[in-house]
Amino acid sequence: MTVQQIKQRFGIIGNTAALNRALEVSAQVAPTDISVLVTGESGTGKEIIPQVIHQLSSRKHGQYIAVNCGAIPEGTIDSELFGHEKGAFTGASGSRLGYFEVADGGTIFLDEVAELPMQTQVRLLRVLETGEFMRVGASKVIKTNVRVVAATNENMIAAISSGKFREDLYYRLNTVPIQLPALKNRKEDIHLLFRKFAHDFADKYRMPAIKLSDDAVQLIESCPWPGNIRQLKNLVEQLSVIETTRDIDGFTLSNYIQTKSESTDLVLRKNKTDNDFSERELMYKFLFDMKKDLTELKKLVVDIISKGGEISLTDGQSAIVNRMYSDVEGNPISSPRSLPESGTNLDIEDRGNFEVHQEVEESLSLEDREKELIKKALDKHRGKRKYAASELGISERTLYRKIKEYNLTEK
Repeated sequence: MTVQQIKQRFGIIGNTAALNRALEVSAQVAPTDISVLVTGESGTGKEIIPQVIHQLSSRKHGQYIAVNCGAIPEGTIDSELFGHEKGAFTGASGSRLGYFEVADGGTIFLDEVAELPMQTQVRLLRVLETGEFMRVGASKVIKTNVRVVAATNENMIAAISSGKFREDLYYRLNTVPIQLPALKNRKEDIHLLFRKFAHDFADKYRMPAIKLSDDAVQLIESCPWPGNIRQLKNLVEQLSVIETTRDIDGFTLSNYIQTKSESTDLVLRKNKTDNDFSERELMYKFLFDMKKDLTELKKLVVDIISKGGEISLTDGQSAIVNRMYSDVEGNPISSPRSLPESGTNLDIEDRGNFEVHQEVEESLSLEDREKELIKKALDKHRGKRKYAASELGISERTLYRKIKEYNLTEK
């Protein structure tokens, strides 16, 4: 069966290459018993693929059961899928056949398969590998011959990394992957779908079908459509019922949908908030470090006074004193006498050996401090932004923006 024939038989609208490819693969794997995993965003129509596979297979006369794994409570999903024996749990007044037993010789569609509990994933893996399962509360093994097609809108690799989904089950389900494109990537199909839904609702509510003006067509093709086909269908139904005029222009349509520019503004505001948060983190880090240095210096002065003017400096105290003798660019201020190394004695009676110099008021600008910290981090890591950003506790993108903002030269 050709792709065009599949579209006509199942009422599929669209000519996008990615959609055509998904239908081609569905037709190719239908005659086999290979497991299929359908992926795509919520609302892209993933439920149509298992129906195509089932109807084009030798199992088309068998049972087709669609199961929404996310809608079944964790405590009862094993019973729903595999059945249970009488007395297996509280309330089990009789035995019950599960979907895998009922659909023997047919197809089961597991929608939102990533929502399956870990215990159920183990049972499902056994069914896929051996065709065997046991009812809840039973010890007898039951054989079944079921074709499994699963679907999810989640990032399965991330789910595996977080321990939410078994890696072996993923590869067993994902023998043949089929990806359905998001509506925003099917711009040439959006108006076709709109017209199809408009005629459907015109028949349902017995009224003339709504039509879009040229500017309205441009508007719907530029929208991000986060809810995909489901969102578009709901929009058409709203317009069909609420609007008294059947000709919908861009202004009228804009009252019902979020435009692309509004969506972009939301993203920009979110990014700005994230950047502001990173800058605040940088400022807080500097302030805490400065408070820590001041505390150490207070302790150092108290120790010097209490010990009659002599004290042995630790590595940390030497570093703090050295920072006090550095300018804002991190370069040591010239002095007729070098500062004491770690473990040596500092005699305050020796202060006469130091030359008198002019005291320069230190800048209290947060911007200057931020610039100083960034430059020191870049110098320390020889201009490598990745390590400098890690040292500062900000993202590499934020660091790059700050470098351009302050005209800092990377080494």
